[in-house]
Amino acid sequence: MILYLLTLVLLVFIAPILLSYIKAVKMVLLFKRPISLMQGYRNFSKLLTKETIISKESSAITHYAPFLVLSPLLVTMFFLPPVVEGAYYVSFVDAFTITGLISLSTFFLMLLGLDSASAFGGMGSSREAFISALVEPAMVLTIFSVSLMADNLGVGQAGVNLAQHFPKEHMASYLFAGISFFILLIAENGRIPVDNPETHLELTMVHEAMILDLSGVYLAIIESASSIKFVIFASLFASLFMPFGLEFSAPIAFVIFILKLFIIATFVALLEVNTAKLRLFKIPNLLGLSIVFAFLSLITFYVLGA
Repeated sequence: MILYLLTLVLLVFIAPILLSYIKAVKMVLLFKRPISLMQGYRNFSKLLTKETIISKESSAITHYAPFLVLSPLLVTMFFLPPVVEGAYYVSFVDAFTITGLISLSTFFLMLLGLDSASAFGGMGSSREAFISALVEPAMVLTIFSVSLMADNLGVGQAGVNLAQHFPKEHMASYLFAGISFFILLIAENGRIPVDNPETHLELTMVHEAMILDLSGVYLAIIESASSIKFVIFASLFASLFMPFGLEFSAPIAFVIFILKLFIIATFVALLEVNTAKLRLFKIPNLLGLSIVFAFLSLITFYVLGA
C-alpha cells in the first residue's frame, strides 16, 4: 500500500514537470533558451495569488466545474497499473470505466466553457465535443484489444500480465494498438497536430477557448487537471506499451518508470516541432486513423492470431 501511495504522489508531482519538459525540448529544438522544468509550479503559485474574476453572466456551474473537472482524473489515477512488482493495485477496472471517468472530466470542462456565455467558450466546447466523440470509441477499442492480449480485461492486471509475459506472438496486433493509443494521447491532451496549447489565436483554439474567461484559483485547478490528464495517458502508454522495469527493486523500478514518461514526453515534443496543426475538419481523418488501427489490432488478434 505504501508503494501504491508513493506512485500516486510521484505522478501528481511529476505531472507539471512533464509539460514544462515538453516545452523546454521544443524551445531547444527551435534554438531558443529553454524554460525551467519547475515553470509549471511557478505558474501554479502565481495563479494562486491572482484575483479570481467571474463573468456576471456565469452561473454557479463556473464555481463548481473546475473541481468537477479535476476530480474524475484524480479518481482515475487510483486505477492505473502498478509501477513496482508486488505493489497494491486495482485489478478489476476495465477500459469502459477509465474512458468514462476521463470523458466525465471533459464533459464538465465543456460545461464550463458554455457557462461563460462567450462566443469563444461555446466554440471551444463545440469543438471539444466534436473531437471527444471520435476519441472515446477508439480509446475503448484500443485498451480492450491490449487487455485481450494480456488475458485480462482489468487495466491494472493487464499491465502486470504484459510485464510478466510479453505477447511476442501478437506483435502485429500490439503494434497497431500502440499506434492508435499514441494518436489518442496527442488528441485527448490537446497537443499538435490536433490542438495547440500555446496558441493565442482565438479562431484556432479548442482547450484554451473553454478556459479563456477563467483566472486565479480556478485557472490553476484547470491547468493542474490538464497536467494530470497528460500524466495519466503517459502512464497508461508506459505500462501497456512499454511493459518493462517492474521486476527490479522499488527504487530502480521508479527510476525506469520516470525515464519512460520522459521518453514519451520527448516523442510528443519532437512530433509537435515537426508537425503543423491540422485544420479542424481534417482532425476526423487523424482520429479515424486511430479507430482503424484499433480495429486492425482486434481483427489481427482474432483472425490471424498475430
